[in-house]
Amino acid sequence: MTAAEGSTGPQAPRTPRPVFPVTTPDLVAHRRELAPDIHAKWDEFSAAVFAAGALDALTKQLIAVAAAHITQCPYCISGHTRGALRAGATEQQIMEAVWVAAEMRAGAALAHSVISLTAMGGHSHATGETKE
Repeated sequence: MTAAEGSTGPQAPRTPRPVFPVTTPDLVAHRRELAPDIHAKWDEFSAAVFAAGALDALTKQLIAVAAAHITQCPYCISGHTRGALRAGATEQQIMEAVWVAAEMRAGAALAHSVISLTAMGGHSHATGETKE
């Protein structure tokens, strides 16, 4: 028996606690009760945004999956992934949307490098001195 096992033998892995609170019907109802008019407007806005228009509902949900990954909202990731599946998305389409998000987030860091490059514009790398 190892010291890590103790006298009771190996321990079963524990289910990790969620990092974010689990959304429950009670919490949603309480949120709605605290600001019913605003919540109703939100529901109307959301329904209008995700209704088929120039973009079909599936495309909108795939965009939402990508945006949710960029904004790193776990609730949005979960909800819009389920929404995309309900709209007919394949797992491959959803994963491609996630990869688009990854490229966009990483691409933003690359694109913003011009700010650093501009700030370094008057600096000589070889000597560490400022160019005149």
